[in-house]
Amino acid sequence: MSFIEISHLRKSFGANTVVHDFDLSIDKGEFVSFLGPSGCGKTTILRMIAGFETASAGAIQIGGTEVTHLPPSRRKVGMVFQAYALFPNLTVAGNIGFGLKIAGKDKGEIDARVAEMLELIKLPDLGSRYPYQLSGGQQQRVALARALAVKPEVLLLDEPLSALDAKIRVSLREEIRALQRDLGITTVFVTHDQEEALSISDRIVVMNEGRADQIGTPSDIYNNPATRFVASFVGTLNLLEARVVDPAAGRLSIDGQPVMTTRDLSAFGIADETTVALRPEALTLGDGNGDRNTLSGTVEEVAFLGAVIRVRVRLSEARLSLDLFNDPALQLPRIGAPAAISFKREDLLVMDRR
Repeated sequence: MSFIEISHLRKSFGANTVVHDFDLSIDKGEFVSFLGPSGCGKTTILRMIAGFETASAGAIQIGGTEVTHLPPSRRKVGMVFQAYALFPNLTVAGNIGFGLKIAGKDKGEIDARVAEMLELIKLPDLGSRYPYQLSGGQQQRVALARALAVKPEVLLLDEPLSALDAKIRVSLREEIRALQRDLGITTVFVTHDQEEALSISDRIVVMNEGRADQIGTPSDIYNNPATRFVASFVGTLNLLEARVVDPAAGRLSIDGQPVMTTRDLSAFGIADETTVALRPEALTLGDGNGDRNTLSGTVEEVAFLGAVIRVRVRLSEARLSLDLFNDPALQLPRIGAPAAISFKREDLLVMDRR
């Protein structure tokens, strides 16, 4: 049995249902991220796991114990919020030890645990400071230490990095992942940032309008999106309209040009229309060999993005973007010049009809 079991979970606010019949199993020590746009239900699910929201239906188990209707204090979870939620009148040490004090631990035990947590978050000399004397990254480390100080069985993180600047965010997310691995604590992380979810998760739950569109490893989510929403939300994507020519052979046409896919087309008939997708990094300038598809068009735009150069090519009606790694010796195509784009058959994704 998994460590966290969520079954048929539903949450409604009046007539508005924000989480629909949600199921998820999480193994002990696993790092699972909820990814999706604002309003998709990811934070609501996290708050129901924590006990800050009451489920309208369904069940939540943690470590084999039914916790659906237990208060947060009896769930053995630690939570880190987006806005830090530190007590401004308490020192760093006082904030970290707050939960232990509420639990009735003696002063010696609290002091020892606080010192341990300060070492863990690499702020051993800042225990006497107040939150206003810390940077945003330091405050979030303190919030993390406070959540871990009570030795929870589950760590819940509600967009904890969204208020930080880009460099600090990358550094801190790596620290969070390293800590999580060292402690072996089961962790649920909520984010709207796809790069965060892809870089630190064991599995990702992609949420869309209160439902899980897809649950899988970062590689599965990125390379084999189950729905059009997942494909468009995770990573940069070219979405194109295609017509099925021969379902059994995997033949289609894009903008009147023949292509082939290794994806299953058995659900389609001849002349059916569907949406196909191509990642920009899967495309190459130039004609392909016999095992690759080739589309012909005209260069419409060349954009320098630092490590990547994005080239946009127009077919007859459709447009495609492809990414080239920056190389000083690279001969860039000219705007208005004819261009051929090639790609592997397996890289042509076929979206389902949802």
